[in-house]
Amino acid sequence: MSPSVTVLCGIVLAGSSVQRLTGMGFALVAAPALVLLLGPGPVLLTTMGALVTGAVLTVMAGVRAPALRGRRGAVAAGTVSGLMNSAAGVGGPAVSLYAVNAGWTVREFVPNAQFYGLIVNVLSIAAKGPPALTAPVWLFTGTAMGAGVLVGAMLAGRVPERRARRLVMLLALAGGLATAGKGVTAS
Repeated sequence: MSPSVTVLCGIVLAGSSVQRLTGMGFALVAAPALVLLLGPGPVLLTTMGALVTGAVLTVMAGVRAPALRGRRGAVAAGTVSGLMNSAAGVGGPAVSLYAVNAGWTVREFVPNAQFYGLIVNVLSIAAKGPPALTAPVWLFTGTAMGAGVLVGAMLAGRVPERRARRLVMLLALAGGLATAGKGVTAS
């Protein structure tokens, strides 16, 4: 297995583990890293990395926007998510951060995020086509995703929700900074 396939599988494993653990991991953890690995041009990398970083820092600082809750907030998050997904395949952070801002629990967030993610990704694949990966790479990443779900399921009962969310935010912050940094250095 090539180093890039190993990295891809590692990203998918980490993202799916924290997704299962907290309901918010894949979008925040894997998306910036996948854009780094597979990603678009330097301007989009910088922009998406800066958006993810800024949003994560704002939420981590405890800032909440009451206007971005409820139906209005959901529409705003969905719009931003769609734009970010179309631009660079990083649509998940906007929806995940909406859920944190709205104070959703993991129990509330997981089914909604799963449904939203399914719809967005099916539409994205229909519009852009699937990634150009070989059959073995699809097999390895599918296996990594399944392993991540199992790891997350094992950790879910052992890690308090607050600690798991903090871990997700720190990983998302690292991914946003790395994505922005790669965009800046690639310019």
